Amino acid sequence: MGALDTLADYVTDFITVSTKRKKRKVMQTVEIKVKMDCDGCERRVRHAVSTMKGAKSVDVNRKQSRVTVSGYVEPNKVLKRVKSTGKRAEFWPYVPYNLVPYPYVAQAYDKKAPSGYVKNAVQALPSPNATEEKYVTLFSDENPNACSIM
Repeated sequence: MGALDTLADYVTDFITVSTKRKKRKVMQTVEIKVKMDCDGCERRVRHAVSTMKGAKSVDVNRKQSRVTVSGYVEPNKVLKRVKSTGKRAEFWPYVPYNLVPYPYVAQAYDKKAPSGYVKNAVQALPSPNATEEKYVTLFSDENPNACSIM
């Protein structure tokens, strides 16, 4: 019965291996900044990304130098595929300027950014709603509503 036990173990192992499920990838949107000069560059980047497995939609905006890919893709693989076309690419570094507390500080303001966008940089200035900032301006000479007892 040793041969039958070995065969049964083999069949059991084969069935359990085939029934294991792979973890599903999440649907996500990846935005990449790519410098594109002509229709050929745009077509090459679009073709490279649209042939990826899991890519559902590809939007190429040459004016903003932006490629948006939606689907079951990994961001690093999309970036690697775009770089394989010979173009310099990076993840989209900009956010709408109304989401940043101080959009025109040196770290955030970028002349090369599309209109309405600033760099997504860590702000050195504190948020105007921070409690520490409120206490500092409470006794400031520049604040017209400051305490006048001093």
